[in-house]
Amino acid sequence: MRIQHYILFISLVITMAACEHAPESSRDDAMKKRPMRVGMVTGLKKEKADYYKQLHADAWEGVLKTIEASNIRNYSIYLQEIDDKLYLFSYFEYVGENYEEDMKKMAADSVTQRWWAETDPCQIPLPEAAVQGDIWLQMEEVFHTD
Repeated sequence: MRIQHYILFISLVITMAACEHAPESSRDDAMKKRPMRVGMVTGLKKEKADYYKQLHADAWEGVLKTIEASNIRNYSIYLQEIDDKLYLFSYFEYVGENYEEDMKKMAADSVTQRWWAETDPCQIPLPEAAVQGDIWLQMEEVFHTD
């Protein structure tokens, strides 16, 4: 196992060295092409779970278009029961250049607002999110591999 760690370490050093010697513009281009990965969590009311799943099984076309127009790709929501409580875990990749502005545009969209009027009452914000007036709490990414 140690030889694998050593090989991985050497590969990382070589990659870092190559990046250091790459022209500034190619490093910038590579950074721009990498999507920002976002993971979030919230609770789900048990009595609303079936309705929530039904909504997402037939997501509204306008909502899907707004998600795409907001530069969100590879969007998934997962459901898991933990200690007799339901939790939703979401993941998406943001490929735009101004995340805050795109999220403001999404929030201003009337179809999305109607969608959230259906989904928000199904959810239970975690305390940290509720303090901020949010429903979803962004999670820290601790590992990723392509």
